Order: sequence, then C-alpha cells, then structure tokens
Amino acid sequence: MEFISTRGGERVTGAQAIVQGIAKDGGLFVPASFPAVTRAELEGMLGMDYPERAAFVLHKYLDEYDEAELTEALRAAYAQFEGDDPAPLVRVENGMYMLELFHGPTCAFKDMALTVLPYLLKKGCELTGVKEQILILTATSGDTGKAALEGFKDAPGIKIAVFYPEDGVSKMQKLQMCTQDGENVDVVGVRGNFDDCQTAVKRMFRSEECNRAIAEKGYRLSSANSINFGRLAPQIAYYFSAYLDLVSSEQIKPGDEVDFAVPTGNFGNILAGYYAKRMGLPVGKLVCASNKNNVLTDFMASGVYDCKRPFFKTMSPSMDILISSNLERLIFEVSGRNAQLTAERMQSLRKTGRYDMRPEEMMAIRETFFAGCTSEDDTVECMYEFFSEYGYPMDTHTGVAMHVAQKYEKYREDNHEKDVRPMVVVSTASPYKFPQDVLYALTGNDVKDSFKGIKRINLLTAMKVPESLKALRYKPMRFKGVLSPDKLFDEVLKFLG
Repeated sequence: MEFISTRGGERVTGAQAIVQGIAKDGGLFVPASFPAVTRAELEGMLGMDYPERAAFVLHKYLDEYDEAELTEALRAAYAQFEGDDPAPLVRVENGMYMLELFHGPTCAFKDMALTVLPYLLKKGCELTGVKEQILILTATSGDTGKAALEGFKDAPGIKIAVFYPEDGVSKMQKLQMCTQDGENVDVVGVRGNFDDCQTAVKRMFRSEECNRAIAEKGYRLSSANSINFGRLAPQIAYYFSAYLDLVSSEQIKPGDEVDFAVPTGNFGNILAGYYAKRMGLPVGKLVCASNKNNVLTDFMASGVYDCKRPFFKTMSPSMDILISSNLERLIFEVSGRNAQLTAERMQSLRKTGRYDMRPEEMMAIRETFFAGCTSEDDTVECMYEFFSEYGYPMDTHTGVAMHVAQKYEKYREDNHEKDVRPMVVVSTASPYKFPQDVLYALTGNDVKDSFKGIKRINLLTAMKVPESLKALRYKPMRFKGVLSPDKLFDEVLKFLG
C-alpha cells in the first residue's frame, strides 16, 4: 500500500512512511486508500489471539512486511505485558465496558504501539535500504516519552531524545523518564508546555539546516510520536479486538454497532478508532473526551479550531494539549482529501493560531464524533462515584473519558435515541501512574509522596501494583537538564557527539 501526505505531493510505501516519520512538506502520512475488513474476515478473527488480530490489521496497511514475521514480532512485543491478554475488555455493568490498555511495561496505552515500533522501524530500514543511523525525536506530555525510551533503549543503530514539559507531567511520569536506563537515550525537560515541545520537534523535522547537520553526523530523523504512522497503526488493532471480544462473549451480535469513549489530547488514540471505522468495523460514535483544555470540544461545536486560549495544568497531564496534531489527518479526510486546503489550514494554525471548517465538513465530523469536556471537580466526583458503585479504580484520564461518556448517554436520552449500543471506555493508564490524584479522588486524602499514595491505593483497592513502578523508588535520577525550546537543537547535536 502507498501513503500520501496530507499536504500533497509526496507518495511513499508504508516502510518509507515509518522510517521518515513525517512528510517532507510537514504533512502527515495517510494511506492512499483505506483497506477493508469484510464481515467474513472479521468473523475469522474471532478465533485469533491478540497478536494475530493485530498482525492481521497491520498487514492491511503494511503489506510489504511479511505477515508471519509481523505476527511473531507482535507476539514478542506483547509478551512484555502482564497477563495473557495485552488489551483485556472488562465488563463493568450491562452495556458498559472498560478496555484496559495499561498492562504494558510503562503502564500506559502508548505501550500498545511503542513496544512494536522498534521492529517496524528496523524492518522498514531494511526494506527501504536505509543505512544511516536513526535519531528519534519525541515530544511527550508524559506517557509517550517513557514508552518510547523503554521500547528503543539500547537498540542498535538508534538514538532517542525525549523532550517533556518540565512542570507539565506527573511526578511518576517524570521519575519514569528521568531514571531511564540505556546508553542511547537522552531526556530533557523543557520550559513550557507540551505544545512548545511538539512545535520544537516539528520545526527540526521541517528545517533543512537541522536535517543537514544531523546527516553530517551520520543520522537521519524519525519520530515515535503518533505523527508517525508506525505509532498510529498498532492502535487501530485494539478497537477491532475489543469489538471481537464483545462478539465472542455474546454481548453483541456481529454487525451491531459499538460506541467508544476516548480520553483525547493529541487526537491519535481516537483517530485510530476512526480508521477502524473506515476499515469497516461497526463503530457507532467516537466520544472525544477532553479535560479543562477543551479546544477539541469547542472545535467540534463551532467548526473553528482556535488554540489561542489559556493553557491549564490539570490532573490529567497527558491531555494538557492545545495543538492536536493528529486532527490534521481527520480534516484531510472530511475535506475530500484536499491537500492544498489542509496545508493552508495548517499554515493558518501556525501563523494565527486558528483555522475554520466548512459546515458540510463539520456535519461529516459530527456524524462520527461526539465531543465533551469535564472539569477537575467533575472528574474527581466521577472517579469517586464509580469506585463506590463498582469497586473499579481508574486513572484521571480514564475518569475524564467516563464522565464524558455519561454526558453522551444523557445527550442520547434527551434526544430520544432509542437504539441501545454498548459503550467501551478506553482506559489509557494505570491508576498507579497518578497515585496522588487518584487517592484524592477515591478518599479525599492528600499525600505529598507518590509512593505513599501507591501504598494507600493498594490497601484500598487490592489492585496489584506494577513492578516497574515499585522499582522507581530506588532508581537514581540520570537526567536533570532543563532547557528553553530554542536550545533543544543544540542539545540534539551535543547528544549525537
């Protein structure tokens, strides 16, 4: 299958898209057409385990990769997860389910893709004849950074630099990154928010001067952010798997529609659900859940994307984002794949902080998406009430998704929508990654020490504490540097030596 840029001109293979990360014109790579999964193929996937399902979905896009080898690579990646199923679907009550995506090495959903990306990148280099070493630049709002570092640590021929907002991640997220093992890794705090980190990374990708200087050191750039299709593609698979689990457990019949509520920041996770729908998965609504940084909620209500607004630090820091990069892929689709118009809108966003959509485009978006946001207090109340009623603890990001899912159900009732569809809430992180905020939500108690918070949550819930988080308490801080965004390229060159 070929891939094209959302801003036009470039056409590459899947392997080239993964190795390159981002198009030369600054656009994002998208499939030249969406591959279909037929009803018969979907039913054939029922008997597969998760790695087989994921390989089947990925191979639809990455057809130059050998499917048997892809399956084994996925099996090896997901062997790092706790339990037999890397993406278990948990029934909470009739019609309500949690898709748990936090059982990987770093306890967040980014592991679903970033344990696989090293194989996709290495194989992509082989398929495309790339001989240079790879430098991966990654901006993170907390979870991508650790998952990428863990996935690529000590990988031959690869170096990875991660930039995170110094005051914009949780204490546990910061500990995970700044204690990272590996001789090929670099971690830098940035004075600013995630958007500042992401903008700096994109600027380096676009700059001929930066690319030339990196090439002189024998490297070429790639990305582990969801702007890289290799990061996005494995996420499509868990929407299929959740649906198949509902069918196999006789909660639904084949062909029944299912809604998904997704905590959303950079728009990659929910976009994977949209891609699954475009492939033929019977998805009803994709519920786009935002925290106080509600730029996406306002966009879907008004048709105007405007990032010139106050930025809030919240208890769900991985969603503290005002420039949602993957939205570019969606607006490219609803514009009729108009690359010129997409490029103009992205230029307007960069220059003025906003762009406008046409009414018919917003109508197309609203057919698939429902958007809502929630306050900090409402998120806390939702987490508390849900635990009180069902004994199910959730992290702060999942709490945002659950509250907006409840808003959507109320919206459906108010609009007298009678068809009943199951709701799958995508649970993106372990509660233990945000122990202080989770403990406060469940008990009203504050603790200053993250590890005391973990201990008290464990006593309250009996939920197993991940070994990787327990081990952080005794690991030394390796990375303590903090820089302004304009100094990051100097740091990159220093890192390359």
